[in-house]
Amino acid sequence: MSLTLENVSLSVAGETHIYPTTVNLQAASMNVLLGPTLSGKTTLMRLMAGLEKPSSGRILWRGEDVTGQPVQRRDIAMVYQQFINYPSMTVYENIASPLRLQKISNNEIDKRVKESAAMMKLSDFLQRKPLQLSGGQQQRCALARALIKGAGLVLLDEPLANLDYKLREEMRLEIPKLFTESGAIFIYATTEAEEALLLGGNTATMAAGNIVQFGTSESVYREPDNILSAETFSNPPMNFIDVQYSANHFSAAGTPLIGLDGLFNNLANGHYRLGFRPCDVELTASCEQALKFDADLTLTEITGSQSYLHLQQAAELWVGLVAGIAHIEAGTRISIYVDPTDTFLFNAEGSRLLSADHQRELTS
Repeated sequence: MSLTLENVSLSVAGETHIYPTTVNLQAASMNVLLGPTLSGKTTLMRLMAGLEKPSSGRILWRGEDVTGQPVQRRDIAMVYQQFINYPSMTVYENIASPLRLQKISNNEIDKRVKESAAMMKLSDFLQRKPLQLSGGQQQRCALARALIKGAGLVLLDEPLANLDYKLREEMRLEIPKLFTESGAIFIYATTEAEEALLLGGNTATMAAGNIVQFGTSESVYREPDNILSAETFSNPPMNFIDVQYSANHFSAAGTPLIGLDGLFNNLANGHYRLGFRPCDVELTASCEQALKFDADLTLTEITGSQSYLHLQQAAELWVGLVAGIAHIEAGTRISIYVDPTDTFLFNAEGSRLLSADHQRELTS
């Protein structure tokens, strides 16, 4: 069982919403669409579901071309962030409705509804109507109805956004178990990089209607192909600074960056873009070759276990994420440090350049 998109695109009134996209998804796989709002995640899922017809290309489901088939003829289930339930039915009947359409026996329906309700923490609310539930409970009801269907393709469009923190964490643990047990293809859209890593499986980073990179979630996070993928798979977004390379030495605005020297082989002289994640910012150097940058602190956000440092470095706006409570007044000029091995180097076209060590790993 597989879902394949072959050069699928979508244009509306001359405006391109999805650029030509080719991707193949296999059975029993979790596939995350990660990108900001308006990056094309929901539109791509609607194409997969048959709710939109592509302008070009074709969609193969289980080896069959279903490009022109309506959603009713496909074995799919879909849950949106804005939950949809039948208001006149009880929670029990909402969850049971797909099974009744499949002519399942009443005893089997009762068993599966109660199991699904228990997993979604809805056992005490089965006789209530959806409008008697909280927003989070209504979303769980919609999730239960979609998952109980046993569809081969399950599309989840930011389904946990309306749940409280504890339930969201519980569901993030349960959903991977569900796709493994069911053998279905799960496609999960989110704006949160942490969610993609927690769910595991594969991640497609998306930007402006394009799949920028696709691979296992860990590999896309650790090895972004380009600036767009690196920005998307970082929360807060990755920090960047312009650097120059000349005569085997790096510098930024004339200040030598000695820790970078020797990390890259066969690098042409010129201008590059250096990136590092907020979580890799330190207030004291952890290694002898740590890169040092001076920046102005504009705001500190304290969460308790961590502090977000909002920084301005020349024209660049950075964020540093440090452990504990950082008592630093706004307007203070501070020094931050970054381990050179935690940096990413990109060329003028935005493609990532591999370090000398990484190049040796790939060729060994």
